[in-house]
Amino acid sequence: MDLLSNPIKDYPWGSRTAIAGLTGRVADGPEAEMWLGAHPASPSLLVRDGAPDRTLAEAVAADPVGMLGRSVAERFGARLPYLMKLIAVDRPLSLQVHPDAAQAAEGHARGDVNYTDPWHKPELVCAITPFTGLAGLRPADQAAKLIDRLHVRALQPVVDLLSGGDRLGALRALLETTEPRRELVESIVWAASAVHHPEYALVVRLARRYPEDPAVLAPLLMHRHELAPGEALFLGAGVLHCYLDGFAVEMMACSDNVLRAGLTGKPIDVPGLLRIADPDAQPLPVPLVVDGGDGVYVPPCPEFRLRRIAVSGDGGVLAGELPRTVLCVEGRVRLGAEPGSQIKLGPGESVFVAASDGPVELSGDGVAFCAEPQP
Repeated sequence: MDLLSNPIKDYPWGSRTAIAGLTGRVADGPEAEMWLGAHPASPSLLVRDGAPDRTLAEAVAADPVGMLGRSVAERFGARLPYLMKLIAVDRPLSLQVHPDAAQAAEGHARGDVNYTDPWHKPELVCAITPFTGLAGLRPADQAAKLIDRLHVRALQPVVDLLSGGDRLGALRALLETTEPRRELVESIVWAASAVHHPEYALVVRLARRYPEDPAVLAPLLMHRHELAPGEALFLGAGVLHCYLDGFAVEMMACSDNVLRAGLTGKPIDVPGLLRIADPDAQPLPVPLVVDGGDGVYVPPCPEFRLRRIAVSGDGGVLAGELPRTVLCVEGRVRLGAEPGSQIKLGPGESVFVAASDGPVELSGDGVAFCAEPQP
């Protein structure tokens, strides 16, 4: 077992308090994500003898069978198949879609800059605090009515396409509009401000951040999802989504393939996003399957599942033969049977448990999340 030192991403939509508060620090600026894993773009560091050693990616490459277990190495190759994150959303982030496995492999092979990895990126978000996002397109007739209610003449082509059932065509017409963008968004804001409904209020909120982006209409095109702490949502390939606010644990296949179409300062690729977006794809609620005081979220993909472990006294055992990342989010959690060799975790601290470490005993008084491949 090795303690981890994990990189933090300072994207502008991040929070100044969520990750910093959990880890007992004061942030210098927005902190959006903490990555816990072996993705080559930002791998975790193994901490040995009190100092950062080599990266987790280097350790896996040097001994894939010992670190991953023979079964996982045979299924996924010499790489950790999942990436765990803490995600802290203080401002809405980009309107985006992730590719499926075939699309990821093809895009990466042709050198498309949006496909930095040859693997797909299904993901699961599990709320630590109340968490809100937009995910999945509404029925076309419902979206048409919501947008038509604005009575903005420039949006009539979008309404007409939706009325004909063409949701992706309507999205294209909106995102690739030839109308002056700032004037269009101003018209949308004036109209939305007169409608007393949460979805229209969200349009106005987005427009304050992105005054020249017609993607501010996303709340009228998409479903809103509000997760209470402990609730989880799975987003597969092709699901259009945009997270709005909250603090969560995020699990995904070890990939950073993202295509964006708006609500961001990062590069966008509207044609590329529309090519892989599935108008019928919707997120799936993932229940916590409880076993005693613990539970597990099992999404429909083999690369990962997420355990929630409530430790009180002797908290049980993690069986061997799986590579695991354990993150403490509350109290104190100890891993290991012998006091002299135990690893102690406080909030925000994490450890990597190699498959070759064998069964690991848990004790203490706290709550931890454990990432692992599905067996």
